Amino acid sequence: MKTAEPFILLSFLFAASVHAENWGRFKLHYTEPAKVWQEHALPVGNGRLGAMCFGGVENARIQLNEESIWAGPPVPEPNPAFAGAMVKARELWFESDYAQATKTLEAALPARISPRSYQTLGDLELTFPELGQKEIKNYRRELDLDRAVATTSFEADGVTYTREVFSTAVDDVLIIRQSASGGELSMRIGWKGPNGLTPKTIGVDTLVLSGQAHHGGKHLGVTFASVLKAQLEGGSIKAEGDTLLVSGAKSVTFYLDCRTDYNRNNTDKPLSGDLKAKCDTAIEAVIAKPFAKVKNAHIADHRGYFRRCSLDLGGHEAASRPTNVRLETYRAAEKNKSFSKDVDLATLYFQYGRYMLIGSSRPGTMPANLQGIWNDKTAGPWNCDYHININIQMNYWPAEITNLSELHEPFFSYVERLVPNGRRAARLVYGCDGFVAHHTTDAWHWNTPMGKLNYGMWPHGGGWCTAHFMEHYRYTGDKQFLRDRAWPIISDAARFYLGYLVTDPVTGKLVAGLDNSPENKYRGPDGKSYSVSMGASMSQQIVWEVFSNTLEIADILKIDNDLVKWVRAAQADLLETQIGEDGRLMEWARPFEEPSKGHRHVSHLYAIHPGAQYNYQNRPEMMEAARKSIDYRLAHGGAGTGWSRAWTINFFSRFHDGDEAFRNFHALLGSRSTKRRGSPSTNDNLFDMHPPFQIDGNFGGTAGVAEMLMQSHTGEIHLLPALSTSAWPKGKVTGLRARGDVELDIEWADGKLVSVTLKAGERYQSKPLVYGDQRIDVKLKPGQSRTYTLADLKS
Repeated sequence: MKTAEPFILLSFLFAASVHAENWGRFKLHYTEPAKVWQEHALPVGNGRLGAMCFGGVENARIQLNEESIWAGPPVPEPNPAFAGAMVKARELWFESDYAQATKTLEAALPARISPRSYQTLGDLELTFPELGQKEIKNYRRELDLDRAVATTSFEADGVTYTREVFSTAVDDVLIIRQSASGGELSMRIGWKGPNGLTPKTIGVDTLVLSGQAHHGGKHLGVTFASVLKAQLEGGSIKAEGDTLLVSGAKSVTFYLDCRTDYNRNNTDKPLSGDLKAKCDTAIEAVIAKPFAKVKNAHIADHRGYFRRCSLDLGGHEAASRPTNVRLETYRAAEKNKSFSKDVDLATLYFQYGRYMLIGSSRPGTMPANLQGIWNDKTAGPWNCDYHININIQMNYWPAEITNLSELHEPFFSYVERLVPNGRRAARLVYGCDGFVAHHTTDAWHWNTPMGKLNYGMWPHGGGWCTAHFMEHYRYTGDKQFLRDRAWPIISDAARFYLGYLVTDPVTGKLVAGLDNSPENKYRGPDGKSYSVSMGASMSQQIVWEVFSNTLEIADILKIDNDLVKWVRAAQADLLETQIGEDGRLMEWARPFEEPSKGHRHVSHLYAIHPGAQYNYQNRPEMMEAARKSIDYRLAHGGAGTGWSRAWTINFFSRFHDGDEAFRNFHALLGSRSTKRRGSPSTNDNLFDMHPPFQIDGNFGGTAGVAEMLMQSHTGEIHLLPALSTSAWPKGKVTGLRARGDVELDIEWADGKLVSVTLKAGERYQSKPLVYGDQRIDVKLKPGQSRTYTLADLKS
């Protein structure tokens, strides 16, 4: 690489001259009410309370959620006989008796217990009988990402009706305001609860819905109480059966809260206290404030997160078109093997992912589950649980890089709550010390392999989760976090692996297993398909990463003990991922044939992304082999689910291939899968589809766009490393975060870098800037900002 001559320091006037962000364009909007929950309804949330807004006219449905309403035990329990079965099955596998190894392990695997799901709080039903006979004009339904308010408006007989819905983290309640400008409101308010529950009326203005989560009277879970209170401007209100009836009002504001007895710190001991009284207290406190003050405080709080990062690719005129129409343009372009010119839709999608993370993961809440906090069922898809063989991790890929670091906290706290059961499972199931977690768990923090071998026999969820602790330190430079939280859990994961690894009798190297390569299978010599193996590539890569992180922390904190020495020796003896005869990175330690050549999981490329074991600076041959692997998968129909497509964007970003990264991003927004019931990868409400809806694809797509524009995982800050110059020839991104506690604003035009502004944080750690083959060593003081440009760049 060349020296720093092309970089020219500019005055701060350059940054000041750039136009202010047009935040008002970040809206999803439509010209008709929603019909299908996962395709059309619009989400609001404050991390704990969520709602999906349909925007109906005569009948308005608002579906509700509270983060901790889960059905309960029994849950899968560790089988102490499993440890002995593992020893025997390993011997059989090393002898290439895959069939008997499978039978031996399968017999000791606890059964899957399902359903035991995260559950809806039911539906509010607002009915306006008089509107059914009137002509409706100027209908608009929108979600303003910048204000975190869902609004429905329309006109009828000269009256403008407006409904606003938002979930405020400031006052911790959900608020619905229905108004009629130039007229009056008459409406009925009902509440259709989960599991057949109906509300009770209290006085003339309050509905109370209470109950317990369950599945057909089994799996009794949390108890809950929820309160809806109406405040009128003019008119009258009365209770009628289990509903409220409003007549002649100018506006009605509804305040809703829900409290449960879920005790995240000790799930065996539910919280005590009057749940309804807690709701009443919260609602009375917010009612005492002027509505405008409450709404403005909510917007300011939301913007405190949302406005930290922005992306502008031009094409703002497209923002005036309904979102579903914009998506149809994308799909038509995809069908015709071309690209939509609506580049601004990419910025909306990028910000939508950030919006949903703000709405489903706040400090003090539970982490975002498989659907964030938005689920309309009592038995949600895959229980809406915490899949930790990629899904919950992908939820948090955008947290650090898109400047939402605090929203990572619920993830950290949850993983720490898995540790006690993880230590118990390590001891009972494997006879090991340390902490282990498997492919999935839920609100009850259970922890054991279970179900079927091809998904359930995977003890690397804990190891993968601990990588997020290390990444948080790398972005923030917070040594107290490193010492008090990262070191304990990462070193505990290392202890487990030190006991779990065994020596491969053929190679003499340490290998993990028996376990699987998540949800994939290989073909044995007998022609049958098997899943469990020794030394699967992803397993080896996660172990390597845990060991590397342990040693890095030990170096930073000056720790030198027996554990550190043992880890250092074990890492040097690990079996490395192999390259096959065809030049592809191998998924298993042996050259097995793949029955599913286009499998949605691309687990053996973990070391490329989200890991950083391999990159072009240190192991170009591994990068080339990984590229051949992903090309092969895609050639055989890979990335057939939304989240898998999102992961693929991140892979090509790490390969520094902007055009392929963009092609996969375009496919994420536009493609329709013929294998998956004709469902699009992205629905009209921008929900990612597995199908059904999985929020991880949204978060992974947002992270993928950020990775196209900036990367910092190699110890350098790479500017525009995977920019598609043909698709996004000009643009600006502000507020991206790089490892080393530094914030970046990047602008480009004609496919080339124009400028970059660095803003050093309090714990800033200097890292070189790299653009193409140009490099500069940047030295900033904490709190200092500088803007650089590239003039007359020479390759």
